[in-house]
Amino acid sequence: MVRIIMHGCNGKMGQVIGGLLEGDPEACLVAGIDVSDEKKSDYPVFTNIRECDVEADCLVDFSTAAAVDRMLDYCVEKKLPCVLCTTGLSEEQLAKAAQAAKSVAVLRSANMSLGVNLLLKLLKDAAGVLAPAGFDMEIVEKHHNLKVDAPSGTAIALADAINGELDNAYSYTYDRSARRQRRPEKEIGISAVRGGTIVGDHDVIFAGPDEVVTFSHRAYSKAVFGKGAVQAAKFLAGKPAGMYDMSHVIGAAGRLS
Repeated sequence: MVRIIMHGCNGKMGQVIGGLLEGDPEACLVAGIDVSDEKKSDYPVFTNIRECDVEADCLVDFSTAAAVDRMLDYCVEKKLPCVLCTTGLSEEQLAKAAQAAKSVAVLRSANMSLGVNLLLKLLKDAAGVLAPAGFDMEIVEKHHNLKVDAPSGTAIALADAINGELDNAYSYTYDRSARRQRRPEKEIGISAVRGGTIVGDHDVIFAGPDEVVTFSHRAYSKAVFGKGAVQAAKFLAGKPAGMYDMSHVIGAAGRLS
């Protein structure tokens, strides 16, 4: 049984993960950390991470950027593996996470969905075949009307997966409205749509001579990110120090199937 501390336990994702773990035979929540001490579950909740003295095998973080520094210090001190899901981290915080990974296992990914991370792997294969054959590549991402950043971090990660396979020879274009010229060959277009309550849609389009190949991912609820985080925690428990990402979780799942 993997014992998990939920950092940000009273937030939306903390509650999603709590629900996912109810009745899970392989993992359970043993403690929560949150600025609010409201008790929404059976496990103890601490407002100060330093006061958490509960034994655990892994910490899952869905909190805020402001809380990440103290959380990383705690994990290093306790030698506690950490699944770092909070986004919007500064360059200094990313460097701190990399430094922490020298002492403890840290897993970080632009998107915790297993499906998105499998898509990243598939796109590398597709790009290696289709780009040399003259296919143009475009990414269209759609999110709810409350999302303030654009394009999404996932869209950038998808573009980076493609570009990395192609020796980073392609530039990214986010807006063509001020440009009056034909599309450059070595360009990846990235477009953002904001509206309604769309959880997250991503389409990667390979448009070639007389045919189009499209890879799509649809998230219908935040549960997909929670499921990925739970899988990551199960994978990370007991792992040696180092920086991991969801590709390691996907690879482990593939070896077990």
